[in-house]
Amino acid sequence: MRYMIIVKATKDSEAGVMPPEHLLAEMAAYHEELAAAGVLVDASGLQRTALGWRIRYAGSKRTVVDGPFAETKELIAGYTLIQVKSREEALEWSRRFPNPTLDGGDFEIEVRRLFELEDFGAGEAVDRFREIGVGVVERQT
Repeated sequence: MRYMIIVKATKDSEAGVMPPEHLLAEMAAYHEELAAAGVLVDASGLQRTALGWRIRYAGSKRTVVDGPFAETKELIAGYTLIQVKSREEALEWSRRFPNPTLDGGDFEIEVRRLFELEDFGAGEAVDRFREIGVGVVERQT
């Protein structure tokens, strides 16, 4: 089972404020533990939305909307992707995630399970995804 630990954006992250060394050290230690346990798939911070864009769909028409985007509470600043054996294991790892705020204040992270190809059943489209390696992640050892 793969789970994504989602770190929401803050006014600081959207302003481009870099995390202090002590917070980077806490994050590094946590991710080293994940890697040592063989459950870390990927992790990264995201640049502020002022450097990104959205694609808005209206039927088949696509419109590019440049950032920044206003609703900070709806934005993602980073993620950690883990592969574990159970929901309980994912819950245990997510409880240990360091507080990502600059001041150690109130905050919340969100954890979501990813779909696996097996969740969709058999089909030609699923086979096509399997052939290109999408949705297929081997557990690290």
